[in-house]
Amino acid sequence: MKKTELVYREILYQFMEKENNCFTQKELSLKLGTSISNVNQSLTPFKKMYAIKTNPRNFTLVNSKKILYYWASVRNLKKDIIYSTRVDKSVAEIEKNMTADVIYGAYSAYKFKFKQAPSDYSEVYVYSNSIDEIKKRFPHNKNNPNLFVLKKDSIIDKYGKTTTFAHTFVDLWNLEEWYAKEFLKEMEKKINRNGKIMQKWNTGIT
Repeated sequence: MKKTELVYREILYQFMEKENNCFTQKELSLKLGTSISNVNQSLTPFKKMYAIKTNPRNFTLVNSKKILYYWASVRNLKKDIIYSTRVDKSVAEIEKNMTADVIYGAYSAYKFKFKQAPSDYSEVYVYSNSIDEIKKRFPHNKNNPNLFVLKKDSIIDKYGKTTTFAHTFVDLWNLEEWYAKEFLKEMEKKINRNGKIMQKWNTGIT
């Protein structure tokens, strides 16, 4: 994931899930472990599309949907895949037998957070850097893959055991399976007119 995307994720997480809409570049720089120049670069397209309002001391987010759809349009999910394989087990079994460090994404993230899924699904997407252990549990199989492991970024763990609402949305946006549209449709229904989540997006898997 690009450094600019870390900024997108944090801003959307704070606004959509924490209802915070006021930020400073320095605050984001320190929180994300990136330079202020990178934060400023990340904000450039949002200024042009009037998704944020800036002043000398800080900026406020005024349209989270514009940022959400912009991120979805530039996300390159396939570039982050570091391992894929075919596992001849149900998605529930695959999810259950994952390594402890994984962050669940896409379909699994939605299911774990909302305790249901709008459609059956056949693929599991997780973020992890424990590739050797995952390969032991799920050996390489050249047939059509249904398990995809994506590289973790440096701060993804702080958001919990699943990707954030916005991160889940943009990853689903970039998947080709037909049922990804069903998940996206339901996620869009959960975003109110002001761009916040109407139904609580839980912080952990229970």
